[in-house]
Amino acid sequence: MKSYKDKKELIEEINKRYQLYDQELQDIPEEKKNLLKPGIDKTPSQNISYQIGWTGLLLQWESDEKKGIEVKTPTHEYKWNNLKGLYQSFYDQYGSYSLADQRILLKKQVDEIIEWIQSLDDHTLFVPEQRIWATTPAKWPVWKWVHINTVAPFTNFRSQLRKWKKETGTD
Repeated sequence: MKSYKDKKELIEEINKRYQLYDQELQDIPEEKKNLLKPGIDKTPSQNISYQIGWTGLLLQWESDEKKGIEVKTPTHEYKWNNLKGLYQSFYDQYGSYSLADQRILLKKQVDEIIEWIQSLDDHTLFVPEQRIWATTPAKWPVWKWVHINTVAPFTNFRSQLRKWKKETGTD
């Protein structure tokens, strides 16, 4: 997994990967947003719904902890052994939105994540066990949680969108 020397570098990478990801979405026709192609496990709408879901959870975990609310990761309704159910909940929650609205929502959440990162000191961001929600047996620091819920999927899912567009002739 990539590491970062400071929060500025993390923020730059989030912005870069998000912008590249979003560019892949801008020319997908609305009427094809739910088209599933063989060899690609998500429709474009499911792809972005997944992103909205995870970035939303990241923000929710932080918000809840600050309010003194007990955080259960990934959610109170879903455990780590039922991620398929969690993903379906993302598709159900955001799949009825237009792609344009999904893109607006994701952009808003990415902006909120960047504002949140900017508000953190380096110790909180880079030293493990600084947030209860981020304290697991793996002892990941907050930045790793941010990375796996932003940079990593923006990068990986961008290639899925590119493949989808090639398969549908929309590239």
